[in-house]
Amino acid sequence: MTTALRRTLFLVVLAVLGGAAYSWWNGRKGTLAPAAAPEWPPITIASESVPATDQTWVPANEDGSSPPGYPVKVKTSSGIYHVPGGRFHERTRPDRCYATAEAAEADGYRPSKS
Repeated sequence: MTTALRRTLFLVVLAVLGGAAYSWWNGRKGTLAPAAAPEWPPITIASESVPATDQTWVPANEDGSSPPGYPVKVKTSSGIYHVPGGRFHERTRPDRCYATAEAAEADGYRPSKS
């Protein structure tokens, strides 16, 4: 009985010393922090003029870009429109392009979630 108690006590002391050594080893590394806070680039929003025509939408250019004055891109299959500066605006190949988000909403399209 005393041998089992000695072995258990030895294992407990060994575990405590191992935990203390592990804590000391991790504590001496310190925390890695960047040298300076990250700087975000300024947000620029291009203000495009609203076209003087009566058309609410125009078809997209063949290369997938929106014509001047019609920056809002719409995919008719999904019913979603993308505004400039939006997450998916640049990679969207539109079916229609609108002058304003309000005009796209008036035709029944909803804004993208991001």
